[in-house]
Amino acid sequence: MTQPNPIRREHSHRPRLLDLFCCQGGAAKGYADAGFDVTGVDTAPQPRYPFTFVQADAIAYVLEHGAEFDVIHASPPCQHDSDCQRLQGNTHPDLIAPTRTALKTTGRPWVLENVRGAVRKLERPVMLCGPMFGVQTYRHRYFETGGGFTLPEPHHPAHTVPQAKMGRPIPLGHYGQFVGNFSGVQHARTVMGVPWMNRDGIRECIPPAYSHWIGTHARYSLHARRVAA
Repeated sequence: MTQPNPIRREHSHRPRLLDLFCCQGGAAKGYADAGFDVTGVDTAPQPRYPFTFVQADAIAYVLEHGAEFDVIHASPPCQHDSDCQRLQGNTHPDLIAPTRTALKTTGRPWVLENVRGAVRKLERPVMLCGPMFGVQTYRHRYFETGGGFTLPEPHHPAHTVPQAKMGRPIPLGHYGQFVGNFSGVQHARTVMGVPWMNRDGIRECIPPAYSHWIGTHARYSLHARRVAA
């Protein structure tokens, strides 16, 4: 299933980015703001996804079409390694290694993202946190890169603002913890910069500020490659 995308038609000169396991498009928004023409892929329908969308198996899709894109981002489902899901005894597939293997076949620069519980499976990941980009929540996400693309390690500001307890209302002067069945969806949309998302999308998404930073570095990397060639 493909959703029409006017952004792609108007900006077809942009470098192309493939957004695997895209969900509702937090990463996609940041990459688009960094200057990419984004296509998302997910096994589930994503009617809230704001760019071109293809409903398909992400690994199969990248094996067939990954080389058609300039950069690839992949966020395989994090539930297998999330603290919350392990506490509940839920079982989910571990797709990190199969995703990495597929990404390597494309010959393209790529980014592989996941949560803290998956760090032991990621190769030299860079950690990003909300206050690095003025986002008022502590959402640590870890990014492995490959295909000749690397990221610098940004400064990690101290966590000086208290964080609300999981699932609880946010006291004045605290950061929200937007996971699980959290309250305050509209506030979370504002903080995270994802006004089109519902609760399900917010609790899993990458803040667009993170991928905007990554995408900016990716654009520089692509330019450097063209100059070198």
